[in-house]
Amino acid sequence: MFSKVRMCVVSGLTRLPTYVNSTTAIKATPALCRHQHRTFSSESAGVKVLYDGLCPICVTEIRFLQFLQRNRPEKVDFIDIALPGYDGEKYKDISYEMAMEQMHVIDEKGEVHSGIPAFAVMYGAVGLGWVGRLMMWKPVRPFMDKSYAIFAKNRLKWTGRGEECITGRCEKKTS
Repeated sequence: MFSKVRMCVVSGLTRLPTYVNSTTAIKATPALCRHQHRTFSSESAGVKVLYDGLCPICVTEIRFLQFLQRNRPEKVDFIDIALPGYDGEKYKDISYEMAMEQMHVIDEKGEVHSGIPAFAVMYGAVGLGWVGRLMMWKPVRPFMDKSYAIFAKNRLKWTGRGEECITGRCEKKTS
């Protein structure tokens, strides 16, 4: 009984819309069932995820995604914007300040995605396309956009850092 329910849920999620925004659609990775075989192609190679390496919440998620792609590290490059050598010119002119405001992902075609669409591209690249499709699904998308806006606005405060991190390099406060 449980396996039939699970198959219905999984097959239903694979049919969710794959919207990135109103004009762009992403190619999402289908959810996997026991009977499906995972195949990898070079189509998604070269996805670049820009993340704040001083944000413990962000780092936890990135470590999980790195774990998911451990057998194919060439699939996604995780770029820590908090490192002193970060140069936005190398990443489609996404400055440190822009990257601190919200999540940015550069897909394999060189297109820049930010906010919730960035998460959809990132999750699709590591094999969690169904999560990205769920986030982008019309009934769920407004909730995701609002939730992420709240997180992005408050993450520095919630992780013990101040507003000075937005315009200049910063470190986690120790006090």
